[in-house]
Amino acid sequence: MNNFSRLAAAGVVAASSVLLLSGTAFAHVSVQPQGEAAKGGYATVNFKVPNERDNASTVKLEVTVPAEHPLSSVMPQPVPGWKAEVTKTKLAKPLTVHGKQITEAVSKITWTADGGKIAPGQFQQFPVSLGQLPENADQLVFKALQTYDNKEVVRWIEEPKEGAAEPEHPAPVLTLSEATGDHHGGGASDAKSEDAAKAKGGEAEHGDDHTAEAAAEAGSTGAAAHADATDTTARVLGVLGIVAGAAGVAFGVLAGRRRSA
Repeated sequence: MNNFSRLAAAGVVAASSVLLLSGTAFAHVSVQPQGEAAKGGYATVNFKVPNERDNASTVKLEVTVPAEHPLSSVMPQPVPGWKAEVTKTKLAKPLTVHGKQITEAVSKITWTADGGKIAPGQFQQFPVSLGQLPENADQLVFKALQTYDNKEVVRWIEEPKEGAAEPEHPAPVLTLSEATGDHHGGGASDAKSEDAAKAKGGEAEHGDDHTAEAAAEAGSTGAAAHADATDTTARVLGVLGIVAGAAGVAFGVLAGRRRSA
């Protein structure tokens, strides 16, 4: 094997190592908005839960809603094969939302497998509608517990620190964008839409459960495909950069040897 071949092989090995390590780095519970999550408005977000184990399946997810920024509206979207339970807590200081006084807020959302699971090598997304988002915060931290069917519990509760390395078990963080007139208007409109949906909720729930489940599954699948495409593109670009760098080093070495000869 000549020198160029050796260096090229080394570059491929390095690229493969980065790809594997980047896969590990992405393998944690995270939260991303569908569109924007603007201060003072409403947003739909996805809690993405990958399975990190080769010999166990995820069967439960518990997400804590930050108490320092209580949300008056938290509604999980139905996910086939999973049962969602919303826990509310009395507020020490009531909120006033759209002229109404709110005395309690959601403190936790729990998804429990009900015929479904997240098997090794798979992930699941859990959509939630949130609002009204705080106007005086740049982000919301949702601490999460992931439970496997072998009774192992992984605690995604470490808050990332600015300028520091990512912790081993980072909590999901939702970044809030700056509010505009449209965002505030959109928030009020979304709230009215939610009220209208609740008024018709009885018919929807008892009229066509299969349709609701199909819509939920389609939404989760579309968001999952987008997230997978983004992750894959980033990793492929990283690998191509490393291979190109290795090739550059190889040519530099060969050129130097030719000049010496």
